Amino acid sequence: MLHHAKNLIFRLLGLMALSAALSACGGAPETATVTGETMGTTYTVKYLANPGSPLPDPKQTQADFDKILQEVNRQMSTYQTDSEISRFNRMKASEGSMAVSADFATVVAEAVRLNRLTEGALDVTVGPLVNLWGFGPDKNISQAPTAAQIGAAEKLVGIDKIRLEAKPSETGARLGKQADGVYLDLSAIAKGFGVDKLAQHLDSLGVQNYLVEIGGELRAKGKNQKNEAWSVGIEQPQFAQKQAAQIVVPLNNRSLATSGDYRNFRTDASGKRLSHIIDPQSKQPISHNLTSVSVVADNAMTADGLATGLFVMGEEKALATAEKNRLAVFLIIKTADGFKTEMSSAFKEIVK
Repeated sequence: MLHHAKNLIFRLLGLMALSAALSACGGAPETATVTGETMGTTYTVKYLANPGSPLPDPKQTQADFDKILQEVNRQMSTYQTDSEISRFNRMKASEGSMAVSADFATVVAEAVRLNRLTEGALDVTVGPLVNLWGFGPDKNISQAPTAAQIGAAEKLVGIDKIRLEAKPSETGARLGKQADGVYLDLSAIAKGFGVDKLAQHLDSLGVQNYLVEIGGELRAKGKNQKNEAWSVGIEQPQFAQKQAAQIVVPLNNRSLATSGDYRNFRTDASGKRLSHIIDPQSKQPISHNLTSVSVVADNAMTADGLATGLFVMGEEKALATAEKNRLAVFLIIKTADGFKTEMSSAFKEIVK
């Protein structure tokens, strides 16, 4: 399964059921809530019947969701040895390139685009450094890597180390690498893509109102059972003085994702706290005061990737990038006195 090392601070407003359920109270539309497991976490989808139409069968819909998510894993899970991404990671550079599915190519292309937007902060080739610092499959590393080890891994890291070839439709897309050992990990963006795939399936069924969530990454369309915009509460820190416990974000046909490192870290031999997120530029675990980044975007894949990239950048660069690109971003920053929050201009427009 895909593993996504993000710690989430969402409270879903209106997603109260934890298993498949139907409700039709008074004049409210008939509603279904289905749940399942995927990518090392859970998913929850709530959708409403269209006026005058029957509700798509929840059991069949859940079966469809599971099939869709299994296919995403078959393409992009580094934990499945026969997945497309695992076959690519084993491939030698001398083999040239390998054919990849359209969905796989879509996610890689977006990762490349967001790498440029975040000035290299989101880098899906950073796996060799992640493994070197003890956040990969081998969790027993107790000492920091040497400069020589970092230098060797660095030669395999960089978006320029992969090559996505868009070919005519009859041959499909192909993906190549510049050196043996180049390792692709799409976990910073694939969960959001999974959200989008479930939303697309609901669209294909003609569903006009839904909220899709996988491990805290969300995408909404239409209205909830109260005929209001689907809303998500972002919990603020206890020490964000004189502020409400939550910032309520109406999604209005948009997506939301967050990235942070509250709990996913390890301590080295000297007792130093090491974040699980590696800065591709410094080649070390990030060490800044930014605690979390939440992003609202048109689709969950983009929100997912941006949340990680902006988190790596740190408070000042993240806010500057958000303003430059009109990104809706909410930051929680650790201070000497506790925590503070910041919002980009685009985010303020959403919650005003």
